[in-house]
Amino acid sequence: MLTDRFGRAIEYLRLSVTDRCDLRCSYCLPKGFKGFEEPAQWLTFDEIERVASAFSRLGVQRLRLTGGEPLLRRGLSELAGRLSALPGLADLSLSTNATQLEKHAAALRRAGVSRLNVSLDSLRRDCVAQLTGSDSLPKALAGLAAAKDAGFDRIKINMVPVAGVNDGDIEAMAEFCIEHGFILRLIEAMPMGDSGRRTRGSELAPILERLSRRFGLEALCRNLGGGPARYWGSPDGRFTLGLITPISQHFCASCNRLRMSVDGTLYLCLGQEQSYPLRPLLRAGCSDAELEAAIRAAIELKPEKHDFNEAPAKLMRFMSQTGG
Repeated sequence: MLTDRFGRAIEYLRLSVTDRCDLRCSYCLPKGFKGFEEPAQWLTFDEIERVASAFSRLGVQRLRLTGGEPLLRRGLSELAGRLSALPGLADLSLSTNATQLEKHAAALRRAGVSRLNVSLDSLRRDCVAQLTGSDSLPKALAGLAAAKDAGFDRIKINMVPVAGVNDGDIEAMAEFCIEHGFILRLIEAMPMGDSGRRTRGSELAPILERLSRRFGLEALCRNLGGGPARYWGSPDGRFTLGLITPISQHFCASCNRLRMSVDGTLYLCLGQEQSYPLRPLLRAGCSDAELEAAIRAAIELKPEKHDFNEAPAKLMRFMSQTGG
Protein backbone atom coordinates (compact mmCIF):
# COMPACT_ATOMS: atom_id res chain seq x y z
CA MET A 1 0.00 0.00 0.00
CA LEU A 2 1.21 3.49 -0.86
CA THR A 3 1.51 5.67 2.25
CA ASP A 4 2.51 9.35 2.33
CA ARG A 5 4.63 11.24 4.88
CA PHE A 6 1.59 11.83 7.07
CA GLY A 7 0.53 8.20 7.29
CA ARG A 8 -2.33 8.46 4.79
CA ALA A 9 -2.91 5.38 2.63
CA ILE A 10 -3.26 6.30 -1.05
CA GLU A 11 -5.73 3.96 -2.72
CA TYR A 12 -7.64 6.19 -5.16
CA LEU A 13 -6.41 7.62 -8.49
CA ARG A 14 -8.39 10.02 -10.67
CA LEU A 15 -7.29 9.82 -14.30
CA SER A 16 -8.03 12.74 -16.62
CA VAL A 17 -8.35 11.68 -20.25
CA THR A 18 -8.88 15.22 -21.61
CA ASP A 19 -8.83 18.79 -20.34
CA ARG A 20 -11.46 19.80 -22.94
CA CYS A 21 -15.12 20.30 -22.12
CA ASP A 22 -18.21 21.11 -24.14
CA LEU A 23 -19.53 23.35 -21.32
CA ARG A 24 -18.17 26.46 -19.63
CA CYS A 25 -19.45 26.20 -16.07
CA SER A 26 -19.02 29.55 -14.35
CA TYR A 27 -17.09 28.09 -11.40
CA CYS A 28 -14.79 25.94 -13.54
CA LEU A 29 -13.74 27.40 -16.91
CA PRO A 30 -14.04 31.02 -18.09
CA LYS A 31 -15.70 31.81 -21.37
CA GLY A 32 -13.20 32.02 -24.20
CA PHE A 33 -10.56 29.92 -22.43
CA LYS A 34 -8.17 28.42 -24.98
CA GLY A 35 -5.23 27.21 -22.90
CA PHE A 36 -5.80 23.51 -23.53
CA GLU A 37 -3.11 20.87 -23.93
CA GLU A 38 -2.30 19.88 -27.50
CA PRO A 39 -3.38 16.28 -28.28
CA ALA A 40 0.26 15.31 -28.90
CA GLN A 41 0.86 15.95 -25.20
CA TRP A 42 -2.02 13.74 -24.06
CA LEU A 43 -1.10 10.35 -22.70
CA THR A 44 -2.11 7.57 -25.06
CA PHE A 45 -4.40 4.79 -23.86
CA ASP A 46 -1.37 2.49 -23.65
CA GLU A 47 0.41 5.02 -21.44
CA ILE A 48 -2.66 5.54 -19.24
CA GLU A 49 -3.06 1.79 -18.84
CA ARG A 50 0.60 1.45 -17.95
CA VAL A 51 0.35 4.11 -15.22
CA ALA A 52 -2.86 2.59 -13.88
CA SER A 53 -1.22 -0.86 -13.83
CA ALA A 54 1.69 0.52 -11.82
CA PHE A 55 -0.65 2.11 -9.30
CA SER A 56 -2.62 -1.13 -9.09
CA ARG A 57 0.53 -3.10 -8.29
CA LEU A 58 1.27 -0.56 -5.55
CA GLY A 59 -2.10 -1.09 -3.89
CA VAL A 60 -4.44 1.46 -5.50
CA GLN A 61 -7.88 -0.15 -5.76
CA ARG A 62 -10.07 2.66 -7.10
CA LEU A 63 -9.85 4.47 -10.43
CA ARG A 64 -12.01 7.29 -11.71
CA LEU A 65 -12.02 8.56 -15.30
CA THR A 66 -12.36 12.34 -15.40
CA GLY A 67 -11.74 15.41 -17.53
CA GLY A 68 -12.65 18.09 -18.60
CA GLU A 69 -15.47 16.05 -20.03
CA PRO A 70 -14.07 12.52 -20.43
CA LEU A 71 -16.66 11.43 -22.98
CA LEU A 72 -15.11 13.83 -25.49
CA ARG A 73 -12.14 11.46 -25.69
CA ARG A 74 -12.71 9.01 -28.54
CA GLY A 75 -12.76 5.35 -27.65
CA LEU A 76 -13.20 5.88 -23.93
CA SER A 77 -15.16 2.64 -23.53
CA GLU A 78 -12.18 0.75 -24.93
CA LEU A 79 -9.91 2.30 -22.30
CA ALA A 80 -12.48 1.56 -19.58
CA GLY A 81 -12.50 -2.10 -20.59
CA ARG A 82 -8.73 -2.29 -20.37
CA LEU A 83 -8.65 -0.64 -16.95
CA SER A 84 -11.51 -2.68 -15.50
CA ALA A 85 -9.50 -5.85 -16.23
CA LEU A 86 -6.54 -4.76 -14.09
CA PRO A 87 -5.75 -7.19 -11.25
CA GLY A 88 -6.69 -5.88 -7.82
CA LEU A 89 -9.00 -3.14 -9.07
CA ALA A 90 -12.11 -2.93 -6.91
CA ASP A 91 -13.88 0.05 -8.46
CA LEU A 92 -13.91 1.90 -11.80
CA SER A 93 -16.08 5.01 -12.00
CA LEU A 94 -16.61 8.02 -14.27
CA SER A 95 -17.32 11.73 -13.79
CA THR A 96 -19.31 13.40 -16.56
CA ASN A 97 -21.64 16.28 -17.36
CA ALA A 98 -23.86 13.71 -19.15
CA THR A 99 -24.26 15.69 -22.38
CA GLN A 100 -22.62 12.81 -24.31
CA LEU A 101 -23.82 10.04 -22.03
CA GLU A 102 -26.88 8.94 -24.00
CA LYS A 103 -24.57 7.65 -26.76
CA HIS A 104 -22.10 5.92 -24.48
CA ALA A 105 -23.87 4.71 -21.32
CA ALA A 106 -24.50 1.12 -22.41
CA ALA A 107 -20.97 0.64 -23.79
CA LEU A 108 -19.40 2.08 -20.63
CA ARG A 109 -21.41 -0.25 -18.43
CA ARG A 110 -20.42 -3.25 -20.56
CA ALA A 111 -16.79 -2.15 -20.32
CA GLY A 112 -16.86 -2.35 -16.53
CA VAL A 113 -17.61 1.17 -15.33
CA SER A 114 -19.79 0.57 -12.28
CA ARG A 115 -20.57 4.05 -10.95
CA LEU A 116 -21.23 7.53 -12.35
CA ASN A 117 -20.93 11.02 -10.92
CA VAL A 118 -22.97 13.46 -13.01
CA SER A 119 -22.54 17.22 -12.68
CA LEU A 120 -25.95 18.88 -12.80
CA ASP A 121 -26.61 22.17 -11.02
CA SER A 122 -30.30 22.75 -11.68
CA LEU A 123 -33.41 21.32 -13.32
CA ARG A 124 -34.34 24.73 -14.70
CA ARG A 125 -33.29 25.04 -18.32
CA ASP A 126 -32.50 28.77 -18.10
CA CYS A 127 -30.45 28.29 -14.94
CA VAL A 128 -28.40 25.49 -16.49
CA ALA A 129 -27.76 27.67 -19.54
CA GLN A 130 -26.65 30.51 -17.29
CA LEU A 131 -24.25 28.34 -15.29
CA THR A 132 -22.84 26.25 -18.15
CA GLY A 133 -22.98 28.69 -21.05
CA SER A 134 -25.03 26.15 -23.02
CA ASP A 135 -28.62 24.96 -23.31
CA SER A 136 -27.46 21.55 -22.13
CA LEU A 137 -30.22 20.37 -19.78
CA PRO A 138 -32.15 18.22 -22.32
CA LYS A 139 -28.97 16.34 -23.28
CA ALA A 140 -28.01 15.82 -19.64
CA LEU A 141 -31.45 14.45 -18.75
CA ALA A 142 -31.37 12.11 -21.77
CA GLY A 143 -27.94 10.93 -20.67
CA LEU A 144 -29.16 10.24 -17.15
CA ALA A 145 -32.11 8.26 -18.50
CA ALA A 146 -29.76 6.16 -20.64
CA ALA A 147 -27.45 5.58 -17.67
CA LYS A 148 -30.36 4.44 -15.52
CA ASP A 149 -31.45 2.02 -18.26
CA ALA A 150 -27.87 0.71 -18.55
CA GLY A 151 -27.98 -0.45 -14.93
CA PHE A 152 -25.10 1.36 -13.22
CA ASP A 153 -24.70 0.37 -9.58
CA ARG A 154 -24.89 3.93 -8.35
CA ILE A 155 -25.50 7.32 -9.95
CA LYS A 156 -24.62 10.46 -8.01
CA ILE A 157 -25.74 13.94 -8.96
CA ASN A 158 -23.06 16.52 -8.12
CA MET A 159 -24.51 19.98 -7.56
CA VAL A 160 -22.52 23.14 -6.73
CA PRO A 161 -24.87 25.58 -4.96
CA VAL A 162 -24.16 29.14 -6.10
CA ALA A 163 -25.68 31.91 -3.98
CA GLY A 164 -28.55 33.67 -5.71
CA VAL A 165 -28.36 31.43 -8.79
CA ASN A 166 -29.36 27.82 -8.03
CA ASP A 167 -29.44 27.58 -4.24
CA GLY A 168 -33.24 27.70 -4.39
CA ASP A 169 -33.31 24.64 -6.67
CA ILE A 170 -31.95 22.12 -4.19
CA GLU A 171 -35.29 20.77 -2.94
CA ALA A 172 -36.43 20.18 -6.52
CA MET A 173 -33.18 18.33 -7.21
CA ALA A 174 -33.70 16.25 -4.07
CA GLU A 175 -37.18 15.23 -5.25
CA PHE A 176 -35.75 14.38 -8.69
CA CYS A 177 -33.13 12.14 -7.07
CA ILE A 178 -35.76 10.42 -4.94
CA GLU A 179 -37.89 9.77 -8.03
CA HIS A 180 -35.02 8.20 -9.98
CA GLY A 181 -33.04 6.54 -7.20
CA PHE A 182 -30.04 8.88 -7.54
CA ILE A 183 -27.81 10.18 -4.73
CA LEU A 184 -27.59 13.96 -4.39
CA ARG A 185 -24.24 15.47 -3.45
CA LEU A 186 -23.72 19.16 -2.70
CA ILE A 187 -20.19 20.48 -3.27
CA GLU A 188 -18.69 23.71 -2.00
CA ALA A 189 -17.23 25.93 -4.72
CA MET A 190 -13.44 26.05 -4.59
CA PRO A 191 -11.18 29.05 -5.44
CA MET A 192 -9.42 27.40 -8.37
CA GLY A 193 -8.49 29.89 -11.09
CA ASP A 194 -10.19 33.23 -11.63
CA SER A 195 -13.57 31.64 -12.37
CA GLY A 196 -13.56 29.67 -9.12
CA ARG A 197 -12.62 32.74 -7.07
CA ARG A 198 -15.44 34.76 -8.61
CA THR A 199 -18.06 32.18 -7.61
CA ARG A 200 -19.96 32.95 -4.41
CA GLY A 201 -20.80 29.50 -3.16
CA SER A 202 -23.65 28.88 -0.73
CA GLU A 203 -23.00 27.71 2.82
CA LEU A 204 -23.92 24.05 3.09
CA ALA A 205 -24.68 23.86 6.83
CA PRO A 206 -27.97 25.83 6.56
CA ILE A 207 -28.90 23.79 3.48
CA LEU A 208 -28.34 20.56 5.43
CA GLU A 209 -30.58 21.84 8.23
CA ARG A 210 -33.26 22.74 5.68
CA LEU A 211 -33.17 19.34 3.99
CA SER A 212 -32.98 17.49 7.31
CA ARG A 213 -36.21 19.11 8.46
CA ARG A 214 -37.97 18.31 5.21
CA PHE A 215 -36.77 14.72 4.74
CA GLY A 216 -35.95 13.67 8.32
CA LEU A 217 -32.31 13.03 7.46
CA GLU A 218 -30.02 11.08 9.77
CA ALA A 219 -26.23 10.75 9.55
CA LEU A 220 -25.01 7.58 7.82
CA CYS A 221 -21.88 5.73 8.86
CA ARG A 222 -21.25 3.88 5.60
CA ASN A 223 -18.99 5.18 2.87
CA LEU A 224 -20.52 5.36 -0.61
CA GLY A 225 -17.36 5.34 -2.70
CA GLY A 226 -13.76 6.28 -2.08
CA GLY A 227 -14.23 10.04 -1.93
CA PRO A 228 -14.56 12.57 0.90
CA ALA A 229 -18.34 13.03 1.07
CA ARG A 230 -20.22 12.68 4.36
CA TYR A 231 -23.69 11.19 3.95
CA TRP A 232 -27.17 11.52 5.43
CA GLY A 233 -30.25 9.46 4.62
CA SER A 234 -34.01 9.55 5.06
CA PRO A 235 -35.61 6.95 7.39
CA ASP A 236 -37.33 5.21 4.46
CA GLY A 237 -34.02 4.87 2.61
CA ARG A 238 -35.30 6.66 -0.49
CA PHE A 239 -33.13 9.78 -0.23
CA THR A 240 -29.39 9.96 0.33
CA LEU A 241 -27.56 13.27 0.59
CA GLY A 242 -23.80 13.77 0.51
CA LEU A 243 -21.86 16.90 1.39
CA ILE A 244 -18.34 17.68 0.15
CA THR A 245 -16.93 20.55 2.22
CA PRO A 246 -13.30 21.35 1.28
CA ILE A 247 -13.69 24.94 2.51
CA SER A 248 -15.84 24.87 5.66
CA GLN A 249 -14.80 21.46 6.99
CA HIS A 250 -11.80 20.16 5.10
CA PHE A 251 -10.93 16.47 5.02
CA CYS A 252 -7.19 16.73 4.33
CA ALA A 253 -6.25 14.45 7.23
CA SER A 254 -7.99 11.53 5.52
CA CYS A 255 -7.11 12.33 1.90
CA ASN A 256 -6.56 9.05 0.05
CA ARG A 257 -6.22 10.20 -3.57
CA LEU A 258 -4.07 11.61 -6.33
CA ARG A 259 -4.98 13.10 -9.68
CA MET A 260 -3.24 12.65 -13.01
CA SER A 261 -3.85 15.24 -15.70
CA VAL A 262 -4.20 14.37 -19.37
CA ASP A 263 -0.51 15.13 -20.00
CA GLY A 264 0.62 12.65 -17.35
CA THR A 265 1.31 15.09 -14.52
CA LEU A 266 0.52 13.77 -11.07
CA TYR A 267 -1.07 16.41 -8.84
CA LEU A 268 -0.63 15.55 -5.20
CA CYS A 269 -3.27 17.97 -3.86
CA LEU A 270 -6.18 19.73 -5.53
CA GLY A 271 -5.38 22.95 -3.68
CA GLN A 272 -1.57 23.02 -3.96
CA GLU A 273 0.99 23.23 -6.76
CA GLN A 274 3.09 20.15 -5.98
CA SER A 275 3.23 17.90 -9.03
CA TYR A 276 5.31 15.17 -10.66
CA PRO A 277 5.53 14.65 -14.46
CA LEU A 278 5.32 11.03 -15.60
CA ARG A 279 5.10 11.57 -19.36
CA PRO A 280 8.85 12.19 -19.87
CA LEU A 281 9.63 8.92 -18.12
CA LEU A 282 7.05 6.99 -20.12
CA ARG A 283 8.23 8.35 -23.45
CA ALA A 284 11.87 7.73 -22.56
CA GLY A 285 11.07 4.02 -22.22
CA CYS A 286 11.30 3.67 -18.44
CA SER A 287 11.02 0.23 -16.86
CA ASP A 288 8.14 -0.79 -14.61
CA ALA A 289 10.48 -0.55 -11.62
CA GLU A 290 11.49 3.00 -12.60
CA LEU A 291 7.84 4.00 -13.03
CA GLU A 292 6.90 2.62 -9.62
CA ALA A 293 9.88 4.40 -8.05
CA ALA A 294 8.72 7.68 -9.62
CA ILE A 295 5.23 7.18 -8.19
CA ARG A 296 6.71 6.58 -4.74
CA ALA A 297 8.83 9.72 -5.09
CA ALA A 298 5.73 11.70 -6.08
CA ILE A 299 3.86 10.49 -2.99
CA GLU A 300 6.60 12.03 -0.84
CA LEU A 301 5.62 15.44 -2.25
CA LYS A 302 1.99 15.21 -1.11
CA PRO A 303 1.34 18.16 1.23
CA GLU A 304 -0.43 17.95 4.56
CA LYS A 305 -3.34 20.18 3.51
CA HIS A 306 -4.59 22.76 1.04
CA ASP A 307 -4.53 26.55 1.54
CA PHE A 308 -7.93 27.40 0.09
CA ASN A 309 -8.90 29.38 3.20
CA GLU A 310 -5.51 30.91 4.01
CA ALA A 311 -4.49 31.80 0.44
CA PRO A 312 -7.52 31.69 -1.89
CA ALA A 313 -5.66 33.57 -4.64
CA LYS A 314 -2.72 31.15 -4.67
CA LEU A 315 -3.89 28.55 -7.17
CA MET A 316 -3.96 29.74 -10.78
CA ARG A 317 -4.84 26.53 -12.67
CA PHE A 318 -8.45 25.65 -13.41
CA MET A 319 -10.18 22.45 -12.28
CA SER A 320 -10.31 21.08 -15.83
CA GLN A 321 -6.52 21.37 -16.08
CA THR A 322 -6.05 19.24 -12.97
CA GLY A 323 -8.68 16.57 -13.54
CA GLY A 324 -11.92 16.42 -11.59
